[in-house]
Amino acid sequence: MKTFESRRCAAPLGAVLLSVLLLAGCGGNGAGSPAAEPYSSEVSDALRLSMASYDRVRQLLIRDSLDGLGLEAEALVQSLAAAGAALGSGSIASLVEESRRAAASMAQSSDLDTARAAFGEVSRTLIGVAAADPLLIEGWSAFSCPMTKTFPKWMQPGDELQNPYMGVSMPSCGVEADWTVPRPESLEEIEAHAELVHGGGDPADGDEIAHYTCSMHPSVKRGAPGTCPICSMDLVPVTRREVETGVFVVDAARRQEIGVRTEVARLEQVNVSVRAVGRVVYDESRLSEVTVKYEGFVGKLHVDRTGDRIQRGQVLFEIYSPELYATQEELLAALESQRRARDTAAPDRADYLVSAAKQRLRLWDLSDGQIARVSAGGEPIQYLPVLARSSGYVVEKNIVEGSMVVPGQVLYRIAALDRVWIEAAVYESELPLVEVGQRAEVTLAYQPQRRFEAEVSFIYPYLERETRTGTVRLILANPNLELKPEMYVNVSLLTRRGEQLTVPEEAVLYAGDRRLVFVDLGEGRLEPRTVEIGVRSGDRIEIASGLEAGEVVVTSGNFLIAAESRLKSAIGKW
Repeated sequence: MKTFESRRCAAPLGAVLLSVLLLAGCGGNGAGSPAAEPYSSEVSDALRLSMASYDRVRQLLIRDSLDGLGLEAEALVQSLAAAGAALGSGSIASLVEESRRAAASMAQSSDLDTARAAFGEVSRTLIGVAAADPLLIEGWSAFSCPMTKTFPKWMQPGDELQNPYMGVSMPSCGVEADWTVPRPESLEEIEAHAELVHGGGDPADGDEIAHYTCSMHPSVKRGAPGTCPICSMDLVPVTRREVETGVFVVDAARRQEIGVRTEVARLEQVNVSVRAVGRVVYDESRLSEVTVKYEGFVGKLHVDRTGDRIQRGQVLFEIYSPELYATQEELLAALESQRRARDTAAPDRADYLVSAAKQRLRLWDLSDGQIARVSAGGEPIQYLPVLARSSGYVVEKNIVEGSMVVPGQVLYRIAALDRVWIEAAVYESELPLVEVGQRAEVTLAYQPQRRFEAEVSFIYPYLERETRTGTVRLILANPNLELKPEMYVNVSLLTRRGEQLTVPEEAVLYAGDRRLVFVDLGEGRLEPRTVEIGVRSGDRIEIASGLEAGEVVVTSGNFLIAAESRLKSAIGKW
């Protein structure tokens, strides 16, 4: 193999050939070529990050270590992607993309030989890209290893030789090299290679070979048959039609070998069940608290245990309050003044005093019956009874006989348990499937045959930060008190989505942020198709777009079919 001298750079080659010549290091030694334009600051920064990641990978290989190789290779992939995005389109961007693909392959390496072969492929492109700007390679040196079977060159900071291809066995093996990258021996071969790779010739001839690639490493692209530089497998041809359409052929014998099965995409009723864990809580609208509006001292307790069932109007306890006692005396005095006024010229002059005293007692929560009792008795009641204003169960009790109470103090908390709430924790991804009024089924883990019907009454407008779940409130009748607050239950919410297009779940492949199926076009032809998926229903998945009812999709052997697709179709499909 020969390298190109600077006179080759003067030839009026197209943009397609420019990428090859840049890798060839136009301008003598390739470093500081006068014809090369410096990169923009954005591109330079991204490439410096790439070179730093590249060097950290090199240091791992020097130590014969794979520990952390995946992370460093991924960092290299990301920085090269940033450089490619900043470059946009053009020959240099194509080289950066080729380097990125090789780095991605290196991230998947499981042994040192594969990692070093992929490292060589990164070096083949990245050295030429870096050498195009002398500022990037300032302080760096290029070396070559005569003993490696991979691409022999590498670059590193400084001039102390450390060979990543030989590792700890021969770290100083190698010689200082220039920054050129070997390519085909003649310009005619370059032009033929560029025409072959980039689709020269009759565009109507779809069976023309576009390039050769490796079935295990699709990032490898060559213009002629040979072996993979990473795994040494024979390269196989990819036609232009396969590149442009993504359609590829898998013959019947090959299908049988890899166990391909297919199924028709069909319309069917889709029912989605959202399962959640729920907790039984009190119905907040049926909770009440017992307080007083005056200071006093508790006398006899009529309800003295938590958990007691009480009825509305039942006496809870008796209380003595100096203020309450004095107001009763005021009422009795006003009633006496009212009786005396009846025999005078102004018989209603004391009526307002009676009304004022009664109103004050009412505001202190005495019932009309209690006020009538005081009026009829003719003397104040020392210990007045305090009545329950709602029925339910005592769930909290904060007094004993003799306690002093103050205004607003919670003395009892009473809950009606004939109806309860269930607060179900639903994952945020499933919240769109839940709506108010939806029917739900509640079961107990220790009594699965017992089922309760409930209804969604409210969806809380926030998420729990720690669990990333939303809370859904269900209302459930509880006449027999089978459900007790703080019990855990299983909740199933059924959503009926009507008739939708579905395929078996195993038919869908996940490729990054894309979802694909393989459509069987007949006569052995398969097409990778991007689809939008919906919800899962049992072992099937809803297809929102990208597929029509009646089309046939591959449901088994998908991963091997995916290898065929990546091999034979455009990498842009993935």
